[in-house]
Amino acid sequence: MCSIIGYLGTGLRDEEIRACFDRTISRGPDMTRILDLDGGFLGFHRLAIMGLQESGMQPFTLGGNSVVCNGELYGFRSLKKELQAKGYVFAGDSDCELLLPLYEEYGTEMFRRLDAEFALILYDGTRKELIAARDPIGIRPLYYGYLESGEILFASEAKNLVGLCEKILPFPPGHYYCGGKFVCYRDISKPTEICRDDVETACQTIRRKLTAGIEKRLDADAPIGFLLSGGLDSSLVCAVAARFCKRPIKTFSIGMDLDAIDLKYARQVAEYIGSDHTEVIITKEDVLEALPKVVALLGTYDITTIRASIGMYLVCRYIHEHTDLRVILTGEISDELFGYKYTDFAPSPEEFQKEAEKRIRELHMYDVLRADRCISVNSLEARVPFGDLDFVEYVMNLDPARKINTYGKGKYLLRHAFEGDYLPREILMREKAAFSDAVGHSMVDDLKAYAEAQYTDSQFETRRKKYSFAQPFTKESLMYRELFERYYPGQAEMVADFWMPNRTWKGCDVNDPSARVLANYGDSGK
Repeated sequence: MCSIIGYLGTGLRDEEIRACFDRTISRGPDMTRILDLDGGFLGFHRLAIMGLQESGMQPFTLGGNSVVCNGELYGFRSLKKELQAKGYVFAGDSDCELLLPLYEEYGTEMFRRLDAEFALILYDGTRKELIAARDPIGIRPLYYGYLESGEILFASEAKNLVGLCEKILPFPPGHYYCGGKFVCYRDISKPTEICRDDVETACQTIRRKLTAGIEKRLDADAPIGFLLSGGLDSSLVCAVAARFCKRPIKTFSIGMDLDAIDLKYARQVAEYIGSDHTEVIITKEDVLEALPKVVALLGTYDITTIRASIGMYLVCRYIHEHTDLRVILTGEISDELFGYKYTDFAPSPEEFQKEAEKRIRELHMYDVLRADRCISVNSLEARVPFGDLDFVEYVMNLDPARKINTYGKGKYLLRHAFEGDYLPREILMREKAAFSDAVGHSMVDDLKAYAEAQYTDSQFETRRKKYSFAQPFTKESLMYRELFERYYPGQAEMVADFWMPNRTWKGCDVNDPSARVLANYGDSGK
């Protein structure tokens, strides 16, 4: 990961810029550079992943234009050859060095051409303005806010803008900002046309496209590792990656000391694929100590996100402290595409699709945010193969009647796509457990008990009513909200709401986001 910041105006002093920018130096601890513009600046904290030499350091400049980008451009080598044939000369091997030549060739049209996960800020020296853009899913973070003077400020994380901007908002995925306007260049949540492939054709395509998405994310000049929970999604990423790597891949799992559900399954997968596997064991004390840090690094009050982030943060901290790894592959974004436990209750294929579209649009505020922050705060880079644009587009375009659970098994298409020798069948067909629960049911129970002890019933009712937006509805949600307000006062609207099952569906009107409270949980997490 890297951290970027950009501003054009006269309302900020250099010392203010540096102090706020350094709040995210863990995203890019290798080197820092701030480029002065004509009445502004671009800043870059670097975590070297591609093109490790200093020639890969940003901001990049070309003519009068400059750019900073936190991103990975996949397939950039062939694109680089095309640009070299047009006369462009490159100083190093960084993928992001292609951005300014691409801008010269295509202008803002270049964004829809990128196979990438990215957030960038570009200074157009001719027009004397900043252009900012973000990938269609929002895998790489970008936020913006306005100063009292009305000038806009962009930065990788909300914490860079706290104290400078009255209202901080996430930059909308699939958009670019130019000429004072946000323009949508790609809405990947909306199908362009309904794909009527039969089940077998769909599964073959799913396997081919996901495999390609995993393979391209193995391209790095820095060492790579894998989070392996033992669930379907991370297990598939690891199993496919292991086939491309000449040496055993390095996998990591985490669990509570008392009742870690998924450790045994992760161990089984690791043995099957021959990975170099590490287990990280945590305690109740570790969880409670990490809680304020996790809320501060996340910038959310959402219950699901915070619960799931604690284990992820702690395992990534271990990786940072005990290994030389720089890149981590994870299994996020599968559930939004293929379904959660609660989407088994979808009343129709159309409702299933509508829910999937909502989840994909909002991902950048929840699971994608979790993966980015927990990994980047430990000076690592997250790569998310299920977020491959070609793969996501295909699955979102599939006839929802194929995706809804009429098979007696959730996420059937994904499971069937990889039947064979990728994974043991009991892993491939195992019922899903939420990551926060799978780390150990006791972790969630400990958090709820800790929150219960913080407030009497009357205190809870009084204090939760202070918040009109996304009002806390349990003591646990109030505890998280009050921690959030400590670090991000008045910025609750950065998050759309609580990530919860669709309460309008029969069987989903619950007061806790854990799948454990659903009637169809069954053998999940056992």
